[in-house]
Amino acid sequence: QVRLVESGGGLVQPGGSLRLSCVTSGFRFSTHPMSWYRTPPGKQREWVAGCEDDGSDAEYSDSVKDRFTISKDNVKNTLYLQMNNLKEEDTAVYFCYAPDFVNNWGQGTQVTVSS
Repeated sequence: QVRLVESGGGLVQPGGSLRLSCVTSGFRFSTHPMSWYRTPPGKQREWVAGCEDDGSDAEYSDSVKDRFTISKDNVKNTLYLQMNNLKEEDTAVYFCYAPDFVNNWGQGTQVTVSS
């Protein structure tokens, strides 16, 4: 059974940084691509970033490019999202996602960017 557990969210001022983690289980993490999504308040869920099974070929949405970095630790079965220079519009619940396992979502982690 695929399990995704996100953590690392919190309240941060504009310009600050956070690192999100997603601990996975129930599948061979090292052989699957992974993504991060987010659901801003009152809006639909949107894709944020993705990478291949070995962490290569990272891609980002235009809104986070050059500020966020996705990475994988295939020993710890953990996905990360380093978020720098956070903006108020980054406020959202963040989810990790394994595209090969459709509709498996964790509980997400809340990120609030506010002064």
